[in-house]
Amino acid sequence: MNKTVLITGATSGFGEACARQFAAGGYRLIITGRRKERLEALKQELEAHTDVLPLVFDVQDKEAVFAAINSLPDTWTAIDILINNAGLALGRDHFQDASLDDWETMLDTNVKGLLYVSRAVVPLMIARQQGHIINLGSIAGKEVYEKGNVYCASKYAVDAISKSQRIDLLQHRIKVTAIHPGAADTEFSRVRFKGDMTQAAKIYEGYTPLRAEDVADAIYYCANLPEHVCINEVNITCLAQANSFYYNRSGNA
Repeated sequence: MNKTVLITGATSGFGEACARQFAAGGYRLIITGRRKERLEALKQELEAHTDVLPLVFDVQDKEAVFAAINSLPDTWTAIDILINNAGLALGRDHFQDASLDDWETMLDTNVKGLLYVSRAVVPLMIARQQGHIINLGSIAGKEVYEKGNVYCASKYAVDAISKSQRIDLLQHRIKVTAIHPGAADTEFSRVRFKGDMTQAAKIYEGYTPLRAEDVADAIYYCANLPEHVCINEVNITCLAQANSFYYNRSGNA
């Protein structure tokens, strides 16, 4: 039987790119997200290549997460890979000016949502004594930058959670990989700037950022190594980005 991968936030960005990549590789897909229409469209696109099960829920909703995972048909409970991709940034403000609602949404999605989904899926992996959790962090979880405050904090938490999962699940032969991308041209900045397309576009001026497919390629590679090999973390940026602060915006990279 082909392996099964569960991808959160599969309706756009890295999650959608991962769904296409893993479908092309013959994986069975459990795709999740808040936007039912997008999930159904993605299912229709990919089910010509593999089996696809869409689950509509918001990772912020603890009860919905556990209800969805606990109601999986028996033929879908053997989850080999969990890709905790759902996440977002909201606002780019100094600490004293930031919106409390934005903070809460980022923490509820990026941290608590990841915890809820992981906690619901891990028992299924422990029962089989195998599995691989891949958490989407960020280079913002490695270096704090101006006006990043709580978004950075949420991604620092993802880094810490990944490290703790790796230790606690070691005895159950469960791999844990943290992927930390830099600037990537997805819906990320459009969401962060709440639909301000001009402001979002400025983030990528003067250089070629990562594409969602670039990150999906790295995730797919990590997921397809021999059983005894685990890549613990990957920091991935475009050529023009050295870290959270330094960019080459000359147009030559």
